[in-house]
Amino acid sequence: MAAQTPSLVSSRWLADAIKDNLVGPKLSILDSSWYLPKAKRNPRAEFAQKHIPGASFFDIDECCDRSSKFDHMLPSSDFFSQVVGDLGIGNDTHVVVYDTSSAGSFSAPRVWWMFRVFGHDSVSVLDGGMKNWEADGHPVSSQYKKPESREFRATLNASWVKSYEDVLENIKTKKVQVVDGRSAGRFKGTDPEPREDILPGHFPGAINMPYPKFLDPSGKHLGTEALAKLFKDAGVDLQRPLWASCGSGVTACHIVLAAERLGSPGVPLYDGSWCEWFQRAEQENIISEWGRTTE
Repeated sequence: MAAQTPSLVSSRWLADAIKDNLVGPKLSILDSSWYLPKAKRNPRAEFAQKHIPGASFFDIDECCDRSSKFDHMLPSSDFFSQVVGDLGIGNDTHVVVYDTSSAGSFSAPRVWWMFRVFGHDSVSVLDGGMKNWEADGHPVSSQYKKPESREFRATLNASWVKSYEDVLENIKTKKVQVVDGRSAGRFKGTDPEPREDILPGHFPGAINMPYPKFLDPSGKHLGTEALAKLFKDAGVDLQRPLWASCGSGVTACHIVLAAERLGSPGVPLYDGSWCEWFQRAEQENIISEWGRTTE
């Protein structure tokens, strides 16, 4: 199953797999919900109330680099292996990730990407998330039985992760297109950032593709034809090198997922994203309309 695992699976496919008792060592379902503090949502508490039957909860704020001052930065291979193995996932497990966002998909692509960057190709995003799962009439549960631990061995593909220094260098060389998944207002600097100590804006040369545009009104991921048009309209050439960025490395993964579905796998992610950039960059590398009066 390894190389041919689809990036997306439908709620019908997952419901059938659950009915067929496939959830276990061979198939793991992860509720990967995460929200910004201003959303005032507690995804772990929500999971305890209801989740897709057989799912476990995966917390990106727990499975991260605890030594970093930035939120949910990628953990070490060893720590990822430990967390994932503890959830009953082995290197032969097909992992399906979803979240409970009202948009249909928000943080699940981040966890999909984490598995991919740690060398696990057998991972899919549930198309439409919990929103469509419930809309389609599939069951939910409040019961949870912790899976038996398994051994998982992660191998980090370091070339898929970009640093502040990489982006700084690229501003000079302009070799790579960098796509930012935040809203147009945050990108331009006309709307505030959700974190109090960060002002909005973008770095020179960045291209804005707000992540909700990758979803249709029902919350499902766009078909490949519509996706290809989206990139083309934004002026992004998928034949050329491309990196993804956002606020803190979560919604940028929608860009990585979309590119993979269009036949361009392995788009690297600037993990620190705008949170790190704003705190480290010189003023000339912050482009923003913030604080300007408009007539």
